[in-house]
Amino acid sequence: MTKPIYILGTGLSHNGSAVLLKDGCICVAIEKERLTRIKHDGGNDSIAIQYCLDAEGIQLKDIVLVVQCENFVIPKREIFKGKRLFAGTLEPKIITISHHLAHAYSAVGTSPFATCNVMVVDGCGSPLDQFLALHPEQKELIDEAILSEVQMQCEKDSFYYFDGQNMTPLVKDFSIMSQNSTNSLSLPTTQHSIGGFYATISNYVFGNMDDVGKLMGLAPYGKSGVYDFEVFRFDEKRLFVNEDWKRHFSNPSKGYSYFKEHFNYYANVAKWAQEQVEKSVLKLISIRANQFSNENLCYSGGVALNAVANAKLEDSRVAENVYFEPAASDNGLALGCAYYGWLEYMKLPKVLHNGSTCFGKQYSLEEINKVLKNENVEEYQISKFHQENELFEYCAKELNQGKTIAWFQSGSEFGPRSLGRRSILAHPGIENMKNHINTNIKFREDFRPFAPAILKDKVKDYFEEGRESPYMILVDKTKEEHLKTLKNVTHCDGSARVQTVDVLRNPKFHKLIEAFYKESGIPVLLNTSLNRKGMPIVETPKHAIDLFKETALDILVLENIVLKKN
Repeated sequence: MTKPIYILGTGLSHNGSAVLLKDGCICVAIEKERLTRIKHDGGNDSIAIQYCLDAEGIQLKDIVLVVQCENFVIPKREIFKGKRLFAGTLEPKIITISHHLAHAYSAVGTSPFATCNVMVVDGCGSPLDQFLALHPEQKELIDEAILSEVQMQCEKDSFYYFDGQNMTPLVKDFSIMSQNSTNSLSLPTTQHSIGGFYATISNYVFGNMDDVGKLMGLAPYGKSGVYDFEVFRFDEKRLFVNEDWKRHFSNPSKGYSYFKEHFNYYANVAKWAQEQVEKSVLKLISIRANQFSNENLCYSGGVALNAVANAKLEDSRVAENVYFEPAASDNGLALGCAYYGWLEYMKLPKVLHNGSTCFGKQYSLEEINKVLKNENVEEYQISKFHQENELFEYCAKELNQGKTIAWFQSGSEFGPRSLGRRSILAHPGIENMKNHINTNIKFREDFRPFAPAILKDKVKDYFEEGRESPYMILVDKTKEEHLKTLKNVTHCDGSARVQTVDVLRNPKFHKLIEAFYKESGIPVLLNTSLNRKGMPIVETPKHAIDLFKETALDILVLENIVLKKN
């Protein structure tokens, strides 16, 4: 019997993660934050790597190659922000790749395409000096103006061609870093990047550069046309950020109460910023795609998580087929590292990915029962369902009666979205359900939207475009006749970040929605991540029980075991 080829990818920037490939297929992957319970945790990778080894039942010596990526430094095998698992070993071999290359490989490795172009857009990639040290042969791609710049510069957007085996860089653009400042409109990221601008506005509006996702949720409450000046300009096909827009904004948020008091003002700022990002993304990608045409396009980097811009990009037909990498931000770097090792370093053929984004370990009923035994759960009604259909029918009835369910099934999702493995579920149309979940379960702002998870074959009946959107990374418009039915999952502007659910990718979640459809006549559930504000999505049964105890959730489903509050 042939010994499996294991390749480990590890990302050590913020949003750290580890990914294990087995014979070219993802067998297990985890984001570090899910284990440490610290949002956007990065740095030392030992805990994430050990999780992958344990889940697969192998040891470090079974790994053929490790590929790593970290902005600004090349981590040593012995130590990086703490002792690493590789300390004291000579094997496996460790190699390092640049930031945007890792993003690009994460997209092509998981995409359905044999050949494609790849666009990477984010806030800050590898510094130019590090990039040239890792890839000296690519110096000829870099504009002379970039090479002659004396200030530190980092990757801001990159365009590649993938021929099914090899990645060829076509355009590499860099930007000088912003100056460190206490000003609310200055951040330690690149000065001329779309991602940097969006993070800057997030910091201005919310006082937190990690809240960029909230900005997209706030924008629909704002009005278009309040601000008529442009942020981005294009010069010789390169994107730049103007500086003069900053003089128009001198009222940064001073906390949530202040934000609420000036809600319309900040909503208008968010609307303007979102529209600026949408225009710049479409123009930048159109320029690259027109220069190097291909019917298939992969899109990755943190900016590729902007679901509104993504929908407009898809509608623009800049390419016949567009694949949006579900783990597009830095949590996906480890994916790209692993695929680089398989495709580029080992020169092995691409194995078609099955489309899943769920790579966490499966927790056995024995493990769940052990946790329940050690936790104080006597106050809850505990039931065990031996027939799967009975569980789905029970949950469907409870959801239709207005109960909220914490849904914990199989291995966890990889990436920022809960897609039916670690989810909070509820009725999409019961009055005040959205406010109840935001206030009493998620403990977050009342303007934050929720996603509709819909049976794939029903999406055209309920949404205007009827997009296939399995990764909750595209928006659509709820049809007018269903606005009342889907009031809890439709945003104030009629938009919805849809998740289409099919039986192959997530059979249990599909069956649950089918049961709810049979019970309620609605093939849609409200779906949001199984966490609360400031908390990573839960990973273990204990994490789920702890969240259940401290929130107003009604029911917790751990595989076939159900806990219900009296």
